[in-house]
Amino acid sequence: MSFIHETQSRKFLLFLILFIMVIAGSSLFTYQQQKTALKDIKLLHDYATASALVEQKIPADKAAAVLTNATITAAGKKIAAQIGISEHTDLRFLPILRSKQADFARMLTLQTLALSVLLLIGSILFLWKREKLYLLAIQRINRFVDGDFSAHLPRAGEGTLYRLFAAVDSLSSALQAKSEAEHNARRFLRETISDISHQLKTPLSALNMYNEIIAGEADNPSAVAEFSKKTSQSLSRMESLIGAMLKIARLDTGSISFEKEWHSASELVEKSIEQLRLRAEQEGKRLSFSGPSQTILCDLEWTSEAITNIVKNALDHTGPEGQIDITWERSQTMLRLFIADNGPGIRPEDFHHIFKRFYRSKSSLDTPGIGLGLPLAKAIIEGQGGLISVQSAPGKGTVFTLSFLTDL
Repeated sequence: MSFIHETQSRKFLLFLILFIMVIAGSSLFTYQQQKTALKDIKLLHDYATASALVEQKIPADKAAAVLTNATITAAGKKIAAQIGISEHTDLRFLPILRSKQADFARMLTLQTLALSVLLLIGSILFLWKREKLYLLAIQRINRFVDGDFSAHLPRAGEGTLYRLFAAVDSLSSALQAKSEAEHNARRFLRETISDISHQLKTPLSALNMYNEIIAGEADNPSAVAEFSKKTSQSLSRMESLIGAMLKIARLDTGSISFEKEWHSASELVEKSIEQLRLRAEQEGKRLSFSGPSQTILCDLEWTSEAITNIVKNALDHTGPEGQIDITWERSQTMLRLFIADNGPGIRPEDFHHIFKRFYRSKSSLDTPGIGLGLPLAKAIIEGQGGLISVQSAPGKGTVFTLSFLTDL
């Protein structure tokens, strides 16, 4: 009986209870009126009979016997029938009863009419308020259908109806989330296609040009070798671009399931910089790492790729004699891994854009890269519940901080 918790239903139920009480009171009043009417009929009949007996000079004792007699005999019924009094006698010929019947009929008619009007008004008010509520709900649901989820169904009451409204509101929230997810997915797809198209445009144009030069210089081995090398570089750049974009797309869509396990920090860092040691040596730069014996809960392959991208970015932006140091420390709640370099630092106008896809600073246009390494690293770290932050100032180098929650 949860409907009694609803305000309108509770009011209507109270109205019905009051209406039943009014009917009971009306019935009691009618009963009392009927008793009074029957008494009046009996008295009027006795008064008329007594008056007739007096006019016929009947002695008082005999008149009293007539008035108090309760015995019905066949002879008496026969005499009454002779003067037109029987069970078949029409009320028109019984003036006393006819008068009382008319009064009683008027009273019952007025009572019935008053009770009917009261019930009708109460029911109409209840149905009118309920219809207003339904119309409001229909209006809001139509807005949901049109994609407008800013409004909500009425929530001010309790009971089954408002629980239904709450369920519909929950459904609308789910539809809104789904709609936003689909919208974001479509926007992401458009942006991804646009980014890939834009980024592939340059290397594809270069490939076409190199192929034309190679075809035109077929008899010039040195030119063929030079532009074949450039062709290979363009293909490698395209391969890196497509691979990075596919990884970011998989991370953004949540299609990657990180397999997090406990790994030592030194193992993670060693794996991350292993493939960069030769490059650092060739460029005259130093790579080092140090830290206490600690473990990190992470996906080894993906996290090492994120660190590799950050270290590679540091190598790209440090000159000869450059130094990249990787250290780590543990606090009560997390382990922080620091990747610091002594490069030129990040300019203030570039600081808030370094994690944007394909962003290249004006000062780094002559350095290798496609502008996806740092965004990919950020997506990997945050996808595992970690945090990535950066501190830098022009001329003072840059420090990237990777924070991982520890097992509390």
